[in-house]
Amino acid sequence: MGKLSLLLALLILFTPSLCCPEYQKQALLEFKSSLIKTTSSPSLESPVVELESWNSTSDCCNWNRVICSTRFHSRTVIALHLDSLVSMRSMEPIVVTSTILTPLFRIRSLMLLDMEGNQIQGELPGDGFANLSRLVYLDLKNNHFNGSIPSQLFHLRYLRYLDISGSLFHGILSGEVGSLQNLQVLKLEENFFGGNIPKEIGNMTKLQRLCLRSNKFFGEIPSSFSYLKGLEELDLRDNSLSMNIPIFIGNLSNITILALSNNWLTGGIPSSIKNLTKLETLQLENNLLSGEIPPWLFTIEGMKRLFLGGNHLTWNSNAKIEPKFMLSELSMKSCGLTGEIPYWISKQKTLEVLDLSENKLEGMFPQWLVEMEVGSIVLSNNSLTGSLPPRLFNSQSLLVLSLSQNNFSGELPNNIGNATSLIVLMLAENNFSGKVPQSISNIHYLLLLDLSSNRFFGNLPDFSSNDMLSFIDFSSNEFSGEIPTNFSQDVILLALGKNKFTGRLPRNLTNMSKLEHLDIHDNKITGELPEFISQISTLQVLNLRNTTLQGSLPNGIFKLSRLQILDLSNNHLVGNISPKFGNFAGMIETSNEFSSVPDFVTISIELHYLIVIWKKSKRSLSSHNLQLYSLLDLSMNKLFGEIPASLGRLKDLKLLNISHNILSGKVPISLGDLESLETLDLSHNKLSGLIPQSLAKLQELSVLDVSNNELTGKIPIGGQMDTMNDPNFFANNSGLCGMQIQVPCAKELSPTESSKDESKETLFLWEGVAIGYSFGFFTAMGILYHTGYFVPKPLPNHRSQ
Repeated sequence: MGKLSLLLALLILFTPSLCCPEYQKQALLEFKSSLIKTTSSPSLESPVVELESWNSTSDCCNWNRVICSTRFHSRTVIALHLDSLVSMRSMEPIVVTSTILTPLFRIRSLMLLDMEGNQIQGELPGDGFANLSRLVYLDLKNNHFNGSIPSQLFHLRYLRYLDISGSLFHGILSGEVGSLQNLQVLKLEENFFGGNIPKEIGNMTKLQRLCLRSNKFFGEIPSSFSYLKGLEELDLRDNSLSMNIPIFIGNLSNITILALSNNWLTGGIPSSIKNLTKLETLQLENNLLSGEIPPWLFTIEGMKRLFLGGNHLTWNSNAKIEPKFMLSELSMKSCGLTGEIPYWISKQKTLEVLDLSENKLEGMFPQWLVEMEVGSIVLSNNSLTGSLPPRLFNSQSLLVLSLSQNNFSGELPNNIGNATSLIVLMLAENNFSGKVPQSISNIHYLLLLDLSSNRFFGNLPDFSSNDMLSFIDFSSNEFSGEIPTNFSQDVILLALGKNKFTGRLPRNLTNMSKLEHLDIHDNKITGELPEFISQISTLQVLNLRNTTLQGSLPNGIFKLSRLQILDLSNNHLVGNISPKFGNFAGMIETSNEFSSVPDFVTISIELHYLIVIWKKSKRSLSSHNLQLYSLLDLSMNKLFGEIPASLGRLKDLKLLNISHNILSGKVPISLGDLESLETLDLSHNKLSGLIPQSLAKLQELSVLDVSNNELTGKIPIGGQMDTMNDPNFFANNSGLCGMQIQVPCAKELSPTESSKDESKETLFLWEGVAIGYSFGFFTAMGILYHTGYFVPKPLPNHRSQ
């Protein structure tokens, strides 16, 4: 035994130590140097800390994030874990291009490369990846790559794991992807791939996970998928797939996750799904599925998550349901449930998420549901009644409680503040009354609080210590006193409209350094709009409609460069419309940066569908798509002078209302440059001259009201102007004529021309009925609820359009 130990010691002593090859070390040092040069900025967290061990004097096999082979005769780099090296600590732009990968392509021994989350831009270098022919694992997710996937990637024959999700890839996914026949995991979600899903994926018979979620694929689910017998997860959510759910899905016996939500799938739920005995997650919500919800769904013993809502499915209330599963999540939104909340749910002792919204449920909040300690309860848009049981708020498990749009009544329980884990509390559009309990401010994790459209009164509690409270809606109640500002400085949305608040706008509003949406409409504000409003530089929505504001507009308001929605209508404002209105950058190009609830609130909550009320016109607007919307309303004031030509610079403006003022002069030709405009109201002023022909360029215009002015001449024709055939919108002017109001213009009164023109006018009038422009915004997942100028309305099923 001693001789053997001596022999091993001599072998170790006289065997030269093996290091990684010099060329691989130099390649890694070159990568580090490029990364430092690219990301050198005082506002960025330097990657040097993570790569501090990378230096020219040490063996790269001993470096952090580097793994080498352990063969006796050689050591080469086989794995690089280079994820999340570039992290942002500010919004300062940074450009990391895909050329930073170039040095790594010299390390041909690589088997694993993880570059997740490094904000890398540009196309994938196909020739470079061709060098890495031994790759088994490639993770490039959460970057900013664009273009298409290079064909060289499809020839990495040893590849078993490929994740390029969360980038900007686009175009058609090549059928060459089917060449990766050893691939076990393919994750392409959250990109912009379009077209049909390639049938060649059916050749990848070793696939276990296929994730194509959140792309633009359309067409049917390929029949070739029937060959993927080893598939355990199929995620095709958030695309535009159509046709029926194929019957062969039931033959993929290893499936544990089947996720087909948010598509355009039709037909019923195929009975073959009951053959999937390993199924744990079934996500079918938000499609066009129809028929009765089959009772056999409740006999799949391993089911843990079941999502059926947002379809045209029906529920047989006479069916006797005795589930054999034990669910953790259940969504049966808009499934036609009637009567009381189904009692069989009480048997689901492990339930964490329950969504029964948009049904016809009645009765009181059941005591058995209170005792279940469910984490997220969404019962909005039903007909539930009664008061809320106090014991509900003793739960430390309750994270989300959404009971909006019901008939609950009474006062909120005094112990509501005991639910200290609550993140989202939505009680809007009920019949609650009384004062809001002071204890509600004890819910320190509260992120969204919506008490709008009830009958609460009195003063509001002090929320200044609720640091996470970012989205607040107390509108349409009977709260009184001065306008409250006792909120955290991190508030993003503050809606206080339609209450009984009085006094001047408080300067403390400027302490809310992240405020994007401020809505105080329909209160009794005294005085002028203060100059300090310009200090809330983050504002994107400002609604002060019908608040009795006086005086002229302060110059400071024009410093709000991010402002996209400004409503100052129905006040007592005086003076000219300043040419500086044309400088609102947020109305020239929308910012696309509205905040939303962070991803850790995982349950999908449907907020109100918002209707923009516009004189003689209604336009639907999703609360999640305000970044697409821009509005300027100065109507019903005492503004005078001419309309500034600079308004024509607001190219993203969709609604412009300056009616019911004392404006004079001509209608600026530049208004024809408002290429996104849908509604223009200039009525009830003293405008004169011609309606400019430039308005015919507005291809999205659906409403034009110039009534009650002093306009003359021919109403322009062409484009959308040919559809403006409501005579009320041109009434009470000095001498308008044109086919829209069936009043011939004087120069067209010759007998022969008059006959021709009248026939043309009739044709245009009839065609105009069918030509009109229509549009709608449809809601998506997330939470950003805006009120005030907008009137809440229940969200319709977006698949029924």
